[in-house]
Amino acid sequence: MKTMPQQGRLEVITGCMFSGKTEELIRRLERVRIARKKIVLFKPTIDNRYSERAIVTHYGREFAAHLLPPGEESLPELERIVSKDAIVAATVIAFDEGNFFSNKLPQLCEDLVARGKRVIVAGLDLTFAGEPFGPMPALMALADEVDKLHAVCVKCGGEATRSQRLIDGKPAPASDAVIKVGGTEFYEARCRSCYERG
Repeated sequence: MKTMPQQGRLEVITGCMFSGKTEELIRRLERVRIARKKIVLFKPTIDNRYSERAIVTHYGREFAAHLLPPGEESLPELERIVSKDAIVAATVIAFDEGNFFSNKLPQLCEDLVARGKRVIVAGLDLTFAGEPFGPMPALMALADEVDKLHAVCVKCGGEATRSQRLIDGKPAPASDAVIKVGGTEFYEARCRSCYERG
């Protein structure tokens, strides 16, 4: 009996900070690992919060990852980082913090899907200023499956969908730099009602 080639697909895990995006990504990757399939995971070089060589949740769970410079998202670059054989052998190719990558990421994901890969991207949907973040809107539009996760609003306990950046306890001005890597020292999860645009 002839086996069909693996069908490629794109999955996007998105939401605000502290919604469990990386936790969900690791959960999916662990299931692939249990099935004894090959995984290649990339994270942007600018995400150095907890580890240089792994993605790490806010609660300390981690999964080994390779560094990919934003703006260099291409098949030849992935092959340079991990080898052509590793890319060919991988069942799943994943990217954490997709929001920090450039607008080249959606095309790379499409190229990988066309090669039969299951591609998973986790990342913030909105900036701290409430604007669509980097390549995430395009990725969500192209995805076969999108899971939008929610956090708990630190103000009212409701369903948080926004990442509030704070400077000395006050909302950061919307004109502040879009990218500021950090955790609870700079950000809070808030619902739409409790979110304040600076």
